[in-house]
Amino acid sequence: MADPINNDACTIDTRAYEQAVVHFIAQTAQAHPEDTFGYVTPGDSEGLLFGLATARRQLPDAAVYASEQAHDSVATAADLLGMKLVTIPTTRDGAMDPEALKSAALLQRRIRPHAGRGPGAIVVATIGTGMRGAYDDVTELRQSAATAGGVHVHADAACGGLIAAHAPSAPRWNFAHGADSLSTSGHEILDALIPCGVVLTRRHHVAAPLLARTYAQATIQKHSHSRSGPAALLLWCVLRRIGHSGLRAHVLGCLATAEYAVEQLTLAGVHPTRTTDSVTVCFDRPAEWVIRKWHLVCEGPLARLVTAGHVTRTSIDALCRDLRTP
Repeated sequence: MADPINNDACTIDTRAYEQAVVHFIAQTAQAHPEDTFGYVTPGDSEGLLFGLATARRQLPDAAVYASEQAHDSVATAADLLGMKLVTIPTTRDGAMDPEALKSAALLQRRIRPHAGRGPGAIVVATIGTGMRGAYDDVTELRQSAATAGGVHVHADAACGGLIAAHAPSAPRWNFAHGADSLSTSGHEILDALIPCGVVLTRRHHVAAPLLARTYAQATIQKHSHSRSGPAALLLWCVLRRIGHSGLRAHVLGCLATAEYAVEQLTLAGVHPTRTTDSVTVCFDRPAEWVIRKWHLVCEGPLARLVTAGHVTRTSIDALCRDLRTP
């Protein structure tokens, strides 16, 4: 109940664990924990909804810009909030095209001049796109969107954020790179046992409570009133056990497995492709029985696998044997 930083009449909670989780993720996203507000969500979709609602309070007339590879929940959140969504094409690697964003933002400024200042732009940077695992460049997108006026960038880092944090190529994805809010998943890479996530934003964006009332002496600054105590506890247990160094080792292990998958899928003759430092590997769509057996996500002629912690070299070898079966 209430947010993780304020006391209320209910003292039976896991708030201290939630605070520790938020602090850990804030450090990972290069935010200053003391200047950051956040909480544990039921999943990345609520984090995205919170981020867009926060952005709308700063830029009430701005459109939302997201790439054609953004998660479906972006369109859902924009619809729920009554916000205009502008879809931006991607580059060959699947990341949002900064030049296309610049043109779209400039067009919106001409259509809606907003007293000469422009309506502003709310940009959803996808950190790890669904099909290719590409990383949108937060810094470059922020610069491109400035043609519309003020800018709020929400980093939708559901799967890719924790990977990007330790990727050798150092993708520009976090608060230090220009994000104003950020959401990530707790179960996709960290393997928490239930769906959950964390959302963060700069504290000055939520200075006023979202709901101007109290219940059980609780100040409410988020979308969900009651939240899952077990989710916060499970995330804390995982992060307490592995720490920052363990998370880095886990990420590097996932990336190494992705490299191995490319090698073996090449030998299997299915033409794999992989974006730099992504845990997502795409390859030729196989027979339907292989798709069903391995629960593969497919889009047109392509299938994909994601080398999260449960995907091992042994399982990749077994998949490749099936791919070679006539």
